[in-house]
Parts: sequence; structure tokens; C-alpha cells
Amino acid sequence: MICVMSGHDERLEIVQGDITRLAVDAIVNAANSSLAPGGGVCGAIHAAAGPGLAEECAALGGCPTGGARLTGGHRLPARWVVHAVGPVWRGGSDGEDGQLASCYRRAIDVAAGAGARSIAFPAISTGIYGFPLERATRIALAEARAGLVRHPSLLRIVLCCFSAGDLAVYERLARIPPTDAA
Repeated sequence: MICVMSGHDERLEIVQGDITRLAVDAIVNAANSSLAPGGGVCGAIHAAAGPGLAEECAALGGCPTGGARLTGGHRLPARWVVHAVGPVWRGGSDGEDGQLASCYRRAIDVAAGAGARSIAFPAISTGIYGFPLERATRIALAEARAGLVRHPSLLRIVLCCFSAGDLAVYERLARIPPTDAA
């Protein structure tokens, strides 16, 4: 299922599917700070990319929360993987919103800086890191929209949802005008 936004957001897509199979220049890995293979989407990306991805990540020496690092895509259809480290949810008063916004922003900047024309994101930090889905979705949408303005060379940002329930939340919040979504 694909939801392509209209008007200003026509370069923003919301899909349900397997991020490792998307035809985009870069996919974003919801990474941990050591950039080691993990569970969830991180584990799926590492499994699909093959062992070369873990080796390249190990050479990077980690990444702070809110940051992003670039590697090759290895066996993935995507040319690059952007490893974005989102925050662990601690109740919302520990700077989590700013850290999550930063990792989306940095991932977009890193991908665009490498020459990517399209990038796909999972719902960063909403799995085992426990970030509330609706709150994270508002941040993801705001940063994706801002990234498209900041980088006119980006032709497409895809927000890839794992489940139908996540997709419904993304689609509902995407229909709220940007000034009301935050």
C-alpha cells in the first residue's frame, strides 16, 4: 500500500513493506550507538546486506544518539545505508524529541550529501527503544518535509511502515496540515 502525498508533499510517500527491498538510493537503519547488528529493522538490514555491512560499520567506531553515519549498501538494492541512532524513550523529559528529530535531519543531510535522490526511513526508535508511535510519527513527518525543502535534489522520501497499524497512524497524521502536526 502506498500513500503519496499531494501538493507540497508530493515527493513524500508512506508505504507498508520491507525496507530492505525498496528501490531507493539509500535506506535508513534504526541503528544502535555501536552500529552493531541488532534486532528489529537493524537486524533485517544487516541480514539482507550480508556480513560486509557489519564489517564496514565496525570500522566507523560508532555514532552518538541523534547522529547518522553512511555505509555502502552491500547486497541491498539500495546503494547506501544511513545508520541513524535514535533515542531510547525515557518518558519524554530527557531530550528524546530533539534527539529523534536530529537523527532524521542528519540522515537526510548525509544521504543528500552523498548524492542520494531518494531515501527510505523506518519508524526510528518506535520498536524496542519504546518511543511512542504517534509522537515519533509527527517528528518523522516534520523532518521529512523540512528535508525536502532543504534538499531540492531529493526526489523522494519514503516513510516505510512495518505494520498496517503503523501505516494507519502515519497516513492519518500526514493528512494534518504541517503547522498543526507538531
